[in-house]
Amino acid sequence: MPRSNRPRGRRREEPEALDLARATAGFKRTEVKRDGDWYVQPQRADSAVKAYTCPACGLEIGAGVAHVVAWRADGILGDADALAARRHWHTHCWRIRP
Repeated sequence: MPRSNRPRGRRREEPEALDLARATAGFKRTEVKRDGDWYVQPQRADSAVKAYTCPACGLEIGAGVAHVVAWRADGILGDADALAARRHWHTHCWRIRP
């Protein structure tokens, strides 16, 4: 009778718990613009619960509208201050920004 190469018993490792909020949220990335480095994080439509004003066009980004959140990656006063000064942009407005 041929030998079986399959492992016997159950030695499964427990998979790492999935953080649903992090998995479904947009991933932060770094972009280089003319005025420096920026952290950019997409905001999904179902996560956008407030209305914001886009700093580029001055129009409202309504609740339930997908957009991006951007803040300086090279802020002089540190990351905490830069994060506090983050702004919500229309995706198109951010994309065409030089």
